[in-house]
Amino acid sequence: MPTIRRLSAAEARAAIPDLCEVLADCVNGGASVGFMQPYTLADAEPYWRSVAEAVADDATLLLVAEVDGKIVGTVQVGAAQMPNQPHRGDLKKLLVHRSARGRGLARLLMEMAEQEAARRGKTILVLDTATGSDAEAIYPRLGWERVGVIPDYALWPEGGLCATTFFYKRVA
Repeated sequence: MPTIRRLSAAEARAAIPDLCEVLADCVNGGASVGFMQPYTLADAEPYWRSVAEAVADDATLLLVAEVDGKIVGTVQVGAAQMPNQPHRGDLKKLLVHRSARGRGLARLLMEMAEQEAARRGKTILVLDTATGSDAEAIYPRLGWERVGVIPDYALWPEGGLCATTFFYKRVA
């Protein structure tokens, strides 16, 4: 049975090796999450250190999915917003290691992210994902509304332009 939980800053720092493994696996598996292939554990470490600092600053909520005590999935909510957007959060980096897919972990992570965001006073969440990716199909099934597509928004991790689809969901 998986465990879904929110990490403190200290827990985030301690989890960096597992988080690096999840991110590297996803990027090398083709996930368009901001990084290019080839992507190593060492490449991922500075990113996760910055996330741990954002958790310490209370700017980011970091949630993980654990199976048998090992982190195999993660998602973040960017909670720090501009003064005219205190009610909005950004859902970021829904990642599930390829070896752990098909167990409903993405759904569990999303549900907890939405609950945690609502507890923080967020009433609307937004996200973007690569158009045509496996991830794009997840969000409508979880009640997220598709807003639209921007062509040539980013690069696939192996190269080549990809479009990005934007979604939102009211959570409170």
